[in-house]
Amino acid sequence: MNGRTLWVGVVLVGMAGMQGLAQSSPQGKQAQPDAGGKTTPPVLESGQTTITENSGSTKAPVDTLLTAEQEKQLISSEDKILHFVSSDTQLPILAPVKVRFVSRDSVNKDLRKKFDEDKGAKRMERSELVLKKFGLLDQSFQLKPFLLSLLTEQIAGFYDNKTKMMNLLNWVPIDEQAPVMAHELTHALQDQKVGLTKWDDNEIEGTAKNAGEDQKHIAVDETDTAREAVLEGQAMVSFADYALETNGHSGKTLKDFPQMADLLAQGAGDSSDSPVLARAPLVLQQSLLFPYTDGLRFEQVVLTKDGVGKAFAGVLENPPNSSYEIMTPEAYRRHVAVPLMRLPDIHPMLKEAGYEPYDVGVMGELDVRMTAELFGGRPLAEALAPEWDGGVYYAAQRRSATSAEKNTTKSLAILYSSRWKNPDSAHSFFDVFEEELPRQYDGLKRREKDEVDENERVYSTNEGDVLLTLKDNTVWVSEGFELPLARKLRDATDAANVPLGSGPVLTAKGRVPDHDLAGGLVKTMQSFGMMKASLGMADGR
Repeated sequence: MNGRTLWVGVVLVGMAGMQGLAQSSPQGKQAQPDAGGKTTPPVLESGQTTITENSGSTKAPVDTLLTAEQEKQLISSEDKILHFVSSDTQLPILAPVKVRFVSRDSVNKDLRKKFDEDKGAKRMERSELVLKKFGLLDQSFQLKPFLLSLLTEQIAGFYDNKTKMMNLLNWVPIDEQAPVMAHELTHALQDQKVGLTKWDDNEIEGTAKNAGEDQKHIAVDETDTAREAVLEGQAMVSFADYALETNGHSGKTLKDFPQMADLLAQGAGDSSDSPVLARAPLVLQQSLLFPYTDGLRFEQVVLTKDGVGKAFAGVLENPPNSSYEIMTPEAYRRHVAVPLMRLPDIHPMLKEAGYEPYDVGVMGELDVRMTAELFGGRPLAEALAPEWDGGVYYAAQRRSATSAEKNTTKSLAILYSSRWKNPDSAHSFFDVFEEELPRQYDGLKRREKDEVDENERVYSTNEGDVLLTLKDNTVWVSEGFELPLARKLRDATDAANVPLGSGPVLTAKGRVPDHDLAGGLVKTMQSFGMMKASLGMADGR
């Protein structure tokens, strides 16, 4: 997904320039379609702070705006908070940070403008189709309008890399503003340290057109997801340390409370005051929360074991490359190699069969965790994700598809190869993927006569052939490609990948990856500011 991790990639899809904080977090269900079969998100109107499920009969409560005196009070406290953050992070203050208060109408207008004009909009459209093909979004789900509603509900403040301005929201309660300022001022100091506009945007533009470009996209696929987790994880440390400082624990920090990161992350599970987030699909929920929860845990480990300098300036200067390193901080600390799976030159085969390139990228550990949870539940996801050992996907579109058909998953075919640390984990992932097929496709019919052995599954669907293969530690998935072509692609991909330790790898000092399946989602959502969900992490909501 050109510039992000596969599932996470879509939401953080490149609308960079604004770093911020969100407000509360979900364990909710997928958004539900209405009677007409369309998934219609609720919409926050001017002045509303929440949305009721039955908005026709109950009017949502309205915002209580800060007074001019309260705004003046908060602005006067900025310098003190900035110096606290600088001392807390050991990031130097190189310039003053501008601050302003903005209204909900202004934020809504800016969101719509970015969605309409930003280069990420087209990538998001492509990402949406791939996510639907993988079964991570319902076919009827409308990603853009839902994201607009979700971000409008969730943004609690943001720092703009381009204008160097901290933007505070005039409807956020005054007792929540100062910790938000600590969070956003951390982003300002990060920006002064490394220049976030370039540091946080590493994706390769355009669709890969040949094998060489495929490898470049794969080699830089999870960078933005990992970097978003670093930025938000560091800012959450400042957020929490400031809360400790001002609530009876002066001089104490997260380093003094090693267990606190997990406790804060657990607090990011209540969406009682965030109805849009509660209705969001799992991939959006986790893409929103990953940089805060997993990013905080990552920073907590580095902070506790290596000190403040390594946890802040050190990580900014030598950032992790993948969701695997974020989710396994010891791998980052020890410079453990992250193996890259390769794709052979499949372009001639696809061209001859009538396909054109659509998307290519990594299926990282975060993508696997989300996929396994959606298909098989959280216990399975928590057990399987650490056993991930590499993954790559490719999406192609039929050249013969009409303009209307190109907006549907029927025009796409995908291949996905995943490697696991042991055969049992591979078998478990194979099973859960197969069990999801009846919910994903109408007219699913198994063709046992076409299966060459017990490790193959062949299905007919309303969108073409499906081939699943389990071989040792590898699971192969092809959806939409004709069976003979699917087998050729599988065999060529297997031949291109070599045993662990003898192929290309990424380390913490290597070139960073560009995007994974969900990484665009992570980048898009975090680029708009601090999310309301992360406020819930600190107050136990």
